[in-house]
Amino acid sequence: MYDLIIIGGGPAGLTATIYALRKRLNVLLITKDLGGKTNYRLQLPDIEHHLVINGEEVVNNFVNEIEYLDFARVMDKVETVERTHDGYRVHTRSGPDYAARALLLTTGALGQQLNVPGEKEYMMRGLCYSAVSYAPLFIERAVTVIGDSLLALRAALELAHIAREVTLVAPTHGELDSPLGKRLIAASNVTLMEGYHVEKVLGDEFARTLVVKKGADMRAIQSDAFFVELGLVPNSKLVSHLVDCDSQGRIKIDSRNCTTAPGLFAAGDVTDAFGEQVLIAIGEGAKAALAAYEYLLGQPVPEGEPSRAGEWR
Repeated sequence: MYDLIIIGGGPAGLTATIYALRKRLNVLLITKDLGGKTNYRLQLPDIEHHLVINGEEVVNNFVNEIEYLDFARVMDKVETVERTHDGYRVHTRSGPDYAARALLLTTGALGQQLNVPGEKEYMMRGLCYSAVSYAPLFIERAVTVIGDSLLALRAALELAHIAREVTLVAPTHGELDSPLGKRLIAASNVTLMEGYHVEKVLGDEFARTLVVKKGADMRAIQSDAFFVELGLVPNSKLVSHLVDCDSQGRIKIDSRNCTTAPGLFAAGDVTDAFGEQVLIAIGEGAKAALAAYEYLLGQPVPEGEPSRAGEWR
């Protein structure tokens, strides 16, 4: 039995694994890949990526270390998680089951997609799902944001502070009556296209044009980049039967990354913690690993098993 199993190899999971190893925990990371969403980076011509602090170098250092420490990872997909009398059991797609006294979920969240022609072709090639991460790259440029939630309005307003022109494609009225929406509408460099839906994405090597439609009115929008801000879908289904989640499906955690299930921790975008950023996920992963370590120190030693307290330092 492991001390701690970590599910998900994004920034939070990688950081947590390294911290757990340094605490001499018998830890296992189960993940489909190493790096998570950091493996997908926005590609654009003539863009100075050094203007953005995104934590990729830190994540890559963790990836290199985990690749070397192959005993601490399993490249597999987790199918189900169940509670046991002494911890948790994890069932993987390839067959083996793994048991641990504590569990940490760091499975992240995925941006809702448009599901239109051209989206997959231009994904991260001019078409992006995180304006907050890349906004500093678009000083005096033309950008388009798709969405009508507070997330989309916040992204459009942030871009409006630096971009030459921002077009907001809002499929519905959404949150436009909110203070954020009113401030956005009042901005001189923002064009609102309410009621329009995206039909397809066009381009060459990069996305260049967004075709939108409202009734019989079809238009083509040219921009330097397009940001899809339709919301995030947390990958929380694995443990949603064990823990409390909010209305959006994000796992509820406290300041120590504890969920409502004893010995089950969560970190990163899968939780209701503020800010979907790589650097925040790194910090949350470290914090969660330390919280799990403290939890394990407080657990009784199973009968017949020698104490490892002297090893944990």
